[in-house]
Amino acid sequence: MAQQKFMESQESLTKINKDNTGKSILVPLTSSMYVPGQLSDTDNVLVDIGTGYYLEKTVSDAHEYFKRKTDFLTKQMERVQPALQEKYRAKQAVTEVLQLRVQAQLAAQHQQGAATSKA
Repeated sequence: MAQQKFMESQESLTKINKDNTGKSILVPLTSSMYVPGQLSDTDNVLVDIGTGYYLEKTVSDAHEYFKRKTDFLTKQMERVQPALQEKYRAKQAVTEVLQLRVQAQLAAQHQQGAATSKA
């Protein structure tokens, strides 16, 4: 999800060029509220670096920033993937053991109930 956000931001940078100076745009105030505006500076952008902080960067620097963030997240996902798969296998093994124990317990209760019925 975060990786997708960085990739979308990187893609959006391709639309910022001198030809678009002065064009109308929608400026987000929140995730669901926008106000009309005009693109006045096509050389610089504000980049959200997290926890409410923004940096002014050139379009090319912002493009590199998003590329680095995407690459970092990709590497982290590749690093975590084997551990995640191992945890999933361990969960499956525990689930199977629990199911066998429940079945054994039910069978024992059934046998015990049948033995008491005969007596």
